[in-house]
Amino acid sequence: MVQIKENLLLELPDSLFLQVTPEQFEALAIVNRDLRLERTAKGELIVNPPTGWETGERNRSLTGQLDRWYEEHENLGKAFDSSTAFTLPNGAILSPDASWVSQERWETLTPKEKGTFANICPDFVVELRSASDSLSKLQDKMQEYIDNGAKLGWLIDPQNKRVEIYRLGKEREILENPTELSGEDLLPSFVLNLKKIWT
Repeated sequence: MVQIKENLLLELPDSLFLQVTPEQFEALAIVNRDLRLERTAKGELIVNPPTGWETGERNRSLTGQLDRWYEEHENLGKAFDSSTAFTLPNGAILSPDASWVSQERWETLTPKEKGTFANICPDFVVELRSASDSLSKLQDKMQEYIDNGAKLGWLIDPQNKRVEIYRLGKEREILENPTELSGEDLLPSFVLNLKKIWT
C-alpha cells in the first residue's frame, strides 16, 4: 500500500516568531535544503524567500568575480557562496550572499567548530539587496557581522546604485553609483566590477 502525504502550508503573522535551538535549526536546514534559513541571536527562525532572476543574475556575477580572485589566492583563505551559513559568536546563524575567511583564522577552528555551520564570523561579507529586502534589516545584519568580528562588509543596493561599506572600528562609508569596489588590504588585488550588478 502506498501512503500519500499531503503537505500543508503554515503562514505566520509578522508578530509571531518561531524560536529554535541551534540543534533544531540544523535539523530544519538539513531537511529543507531548498530554503534559505537563518537564525537570530535570540533564536528566532528567519525564512528567506527565493530570489528573483535579477537578483540571481547579480549574485552570480558577484560570486563569480570573487571566485576568480579566490582561485588565484587560495593560500590566503576560503571563499563561500550564498548557500553557506556561519554560527556567529553571538549565536546567530547567518548566510551572507558572499563571504571569505582568512586561512589563518580558518586553521584555528577544530573539526567540530568547522561542523555544518562553521563557528566563525567571516572576515569579509557581502549582502546584495533584492527588491523584497528591507534596507534597515540588511543594515542591522551588516552591523551584526561587524560586531561579531567581520573586518570588511559591503551592502550592495542595486535599486539605488549605492554601496555601504562597513569596516571594523570605523564609521560606515556610503558610495553613490560606484563602478568598482576594492577588497582593500584584506583581499589584496580583488576588485569587484559593479557594471553587471547595476544593470
